[in-house]
Amino acid sequence: MLVRSIAPIIGLLLAFSMAQAAEHGVKELSPGRLNIGPGELSVGLSQDWKRPLPQVQRALIVIHGRLRNAQTYLRSAEQAATQAGQLSTTLIIAPQFLNQRDGTRHALPDVVLRWHANDWMAGAPALSPAPLSSYAALDQILERLNNRKRFPALREVVIAGHSGGAQVVQRYALTTQADKALQTDGIKVRYVIANPSSYAYFNAQRPIPTFDSANCPGFNTWKYGLKDLPAYAMGQKKRQLEQAYVERDITYLLGAKDTDPNHPALDKSCEAEAQGAFRLERAKNYFEYLRQQHPQGLNQRLIEVPGVGHNGDQMFTSPEGQKALFGG
Repeated sequence: MLVRSIAPIIGLLLAFSMAQAAEHGVKELSPGRLNIGPGELSVGLSQDWKRPLPQVQRALIVIHGRLRNAQTYLRSAEQAATQAGQLSTTLIIAPQFLNQRDGTRHALPDVVLRWHANDWMAGAPALSPAPLSSYAALDQILERLNNRKRFPALREVVIAGHSGGAQVVQRYALTTQADKALQTDGIKVRYVIANPSSYAYFNAQRPIPTFDSANCPGFNTWKYGLKDLPAYAMGQKKRQLEQAYVERDITYLLGAKDTDPNHPALDKSCEAEAQGAFRLERAKNYFEYLRQQHPQGLNQRLIEVPGVGHNGDQMFTSPEGQKALFGG
């Protein structure tokens, strides 16, 4: 009864935090900066990667959600790595995709990249100082990691996200080609997608029998489908995108209690509701859709975390989350 009584309060607090971040800008800036040519990306790091890190065997790139609270996700990932006994051999990287309100609140230098509102989630170009896609910024991180002088023992890169960050990881896994260079050099790349509100489908098929596409014209437009792909993915054929996606090593990490159709951070647009009523249902529907589309098999798996709802820290520090992030 206690859990049920405090759940609405937690929901209200989350909604308030999201509204505050949207109106006034993010509270905590990540201290690091990554120079990526046209600008600098705000980033949090568990270790100093300006010097060689011969002990690092795994890099974990963890993507924040709508609150852009990269340092919170960095701390959660560090806790999960500590519990898994992997902290010293893991470099954790938490990029922070800031927006224009963050720039105003913190008087950021003009060189720091910032996006419009939450457009970074869909791979949109930055507003300033150059129109760099948020996905291209992730490409730059992968390129930096593919340096044997700095990371001679690196054997694996894991790209993980929860909620809004999981939306980024799912679409990035669908559109990127930057992981190929790492894999060519013997570095495995894996993706962990935890509790996103929606997924990008490859065709007009949707799992809800009562869904009427005539009342939802944007249901198959990016980021929900492959119509009107972002500039980052231009030139890639849709069939090739799908084939590359299903061949990637992906774990869908799902809270078994992430079942609230009225959760304050849930995407309630018609485009998202065409995929299911709540996050767990949407994930299961999407995974089944992939299995139907590719009956020959997938290099992917769906794992539920018992007793956990929409909570990134609990997801990643759970035994299932630790296994998804660090193997074993």
